Amino acid sequence: MTAKKHDMGMFERYLTLWVGLCIVIGILLGQFAPEFAKTLDGMSIMINGAPIVSIPIAICLFFMMYPIMVKIDFAEVVKAGKSIKPVGLTLFVNWAIKPFTMYLISYVFLGILFKGLIGAEALDYVKMPFGLDLPLGAEYGSGTVVMQDGIKMLAVPLWRSYLAGCILLGIAPCTAMVLVWGYLAKGNDGHTLVMVAINSLVMLILFGVLGGFLLGIGKLPVPWQALLLSIGIYVALPLVAGFFSRKWIIANKGQVWFEEKFLHLLTPVTITALLLTLVLLFSFKGDVIIANPLTILWIAIPLFIQTIFIFGITYGAARSMGFSYENAAPTAMIGASNHFEVAIATAVMLFGLSSGAALATVVGVLIEVPLMLGLVSFCKRTRGWFSTIS
Repeated sequence: MTAKKHDMGMFERYLTLWVGLCIVIGILLGQFAPEFAKTLDGMSIMINGAPIVSIPIAICLFFMMYPIMVKIDFAEVVKAGKSIKPVGLTLFVNWAIKPFTMYLISYVFLGILFKGLIGAEALDYVKMPFGLDLPLGAEYGSGTVVMQDGIKMLAVPLWRSYLAGCILLGIAPCTAMVLVWGYLAKGNDGHTLVMVAINSLVMLILFGVLGGFLLGIGKLPVPWQALLLSIGIYVALPLVAGFFSRKWIIANKGQVWFEEKFLHLLTPVTITALLLTLVLLFSFKGDVIIANPLTILWIAIPLFIQTIFIFGITYGAARSMGFSYENAAPTAMIGASNHFEVAIATAVMLFGLSSGAALATVVGVLIEVPLMLGLVSFCKRTRGWFSTIS
């Protein structure tokens, strides 16, 4: 396979800055034009009188995911057998360790250490679970059915809503941004591409299973139909669209045109769609952030610790298993990174654009770039650790 260059463009390099600007714009929008975001979010597909899929948000989230999926060359998946150990370690960490450590670390910080700072009695109002029509006052998980703005909602502890967002990040490993991190760390591009493809396929199966299990433990149970609908809309649909459009474009325009022209045009699409979604999200959460400006910090701390922990155990395991540096670096960063596009999409669908869960997934975006750049630097400085076992 020919290595492809994945330099960071302006959007990717300054993603943290753009997210910060979205926080400011969203808060100002919520303060001075509160009905704007509500009107857009009200354009929804309704089931049993409840908004299930926000059409504007669904469009934004599709364009967040499609540019990622169209980059995947699934023909490379069959070559994964040449790197059994790196692929096996990546899958084991991503699906057997990461979701559970994310739950544990987030619960300890949000549900114990920071509970008083967040507000032990603070409530969040999230969507009624898809397919359920419970009477007012009914208990469901840790929530109580209430009427909010004429719609039945669940009033749940705010810290549990943040926990739900962290759980969704934990079960959504590996984004296409990993291609950038792997390239900057001078890792094996082929292995990174294969793992992006494999993770997308595995996610179709395990995202719903692990999500339903861990959200249930977190007392925010979600019916399996809701998770299937979410993964179908936000992973399967853009995955299928990406597969067939890639095949058609390459057949008609050629591989070179696809890589040098088409993908170049798509570069800002994902980030632009993401930023528009974030502006809407923060237009709802502005009051929470203004009332407690340290909210983002409380959520960021467990996410930061989880990222460093997963990177550390994967990088260490790769060294002890005799990996070359070129495979060890991207393997560790694939485990450490989150597919925040899927996590945000799922949080918005399951719990609502104004939910604490959606806010928590966005914090993952906020810390992703500076943290992963730091890990890239660490990898390059420790390349010598692998010199005798390459």
